[in-house]
Amino acid sequence: MKVEKVANGFCMSLPSIPMLLVALGFCLSWGAMPSEAAADRFFMMGDGRLAIENMHDGSYAEVSILNADGSLNEAGLRKIDEVFGFPTSEKGEHISPRLLFMLDYFTDLAGPGKTIHMISGYRSPEYNNKLRDKGANAARTSQHLDGMALDFYLDGVDGKELWELIRNRDCCGVGHYGGKSIHLDSGKPRFWEAATSKVRTTESEQNRRIYLTTDYDRYRIGDPLRLSFSSVSDFGFGVKPTVTFLADSGEEKTVAEARLETAAEADCSMVDDRRAARFMNLTVPAQLRPGRYRIKVEFCRSPFPTMPGSVVSNTVEIMEIMRPGA
Repeated sequence: MKVEKVANGFCMSLPSIPMLLVALGFCLSWGAMPSEAAADRFFMMGDGRLAIENMHDGSYAEVSILNADGSLNEAGLRKIDEVFGFPTSEKGEHISPRLLFMLDYFTDLAGPGKTIHMISGYRSPEYNNKLRDKGANAARTSQHLDGMALDFYLDGVDGKELWELIRNRDCCGVGHYGGKSIHLDSGKPRFWEAATSKVRTTESEQNRRIYLTTDYDRYRIGDPLRLSFSSVSDFGFGVKPTVTFLADSGEEKTVAEARLETAAEADCSMVDDRRAARFMNLTVPAQLRPGRYRIKVEFCRSPFPTMPGSVVSNTVEIMEIMRPGA
C-alpha cells in the first residue's frame, strides 16, 4: 500500500480557500507532531491494523492506521473515512482516531484478525433525522453525527459478550440492543441495553449532555491540542476564551490555564455551527508537570437556563519531554 505523507495528502488537496483555512488547524495538529506522534498518543491501541466492511454498500478497507515510524497513516485514515461514508474534505477532519484505536484494541482482544462488519458509520444530520422519523434507535445528538461512533459485529463473537468486555473498561460509549451487533463510540463513558436506552427521551435536549473531547489522550508541553464538542442539540452558544487544566483527582483544582487560539478577542466566542464546535485549538501550557488532567471549558451567552455552565473533558496525560541523549 502506498503511504502518502500529510503534506502531500488531504491537507494540500482541499478545493477552496475557505476549506484550506478551516483545515489549517487540522494540518497543524496532525502534521506538526513528531514522528512518534500516534504510537503512544492513546490509552487504548491495538496493532494498528483494521479490516472493515460497510454492510450497506459493500465498501471495504484493510489498512494500517499507523506508518512504520509510528505516525498516523493519512492514506489509511482516508480509506477508513470512505468506508464510513465520512465527508473528509467537507469536515476538515477524519473519523475519530480515538474511536478507531479503541475499535482496534477491542477487536484484537475479542476476534483478532476478523473483519469488522459495520452496520452504521457516519450519519449526516439529515439522514439521522430520517432514521428517527422511522422509529429507529437514533439519538438526536448521536455520536454518529461527528464521526465518533459505529454499530458493528464480528463473525463468531457473541454481541452481549463483546458489550460486556467493553463496558467493563469504562472507557467509552457502548450499547447492545440484542443480537450480534453493538454500538461503540468515543464519547462519554456510559453503557446501555435496549431496556435502558434513552434515545427517545429529552435528556439531551438544550445541550444538557454536551461532551468535550481532546484529539489525543497524551501530550507533551508545547504540543497543539484540539478540543471538540459532541452531543450538541443546539448551536448558538458561547465559550469563554480561557480554559483551565484541572488535576484529575476528583477535585476541581486549577493547575494551569490556556487561551483558545480560535477565540475572538471578545470575552465570549460564539459556537454557531458544527464546524465551530469541532475546532477549538490551544497549546499545552508550560506550567503543567507530567501527570493526568482534565480540561474545563466555561460557557457564556447560553440560550437555555438548563444548559450546564461548563463542561470537563476526558482525561489527558502530560508526558515528560525526552531530552536529546537521555
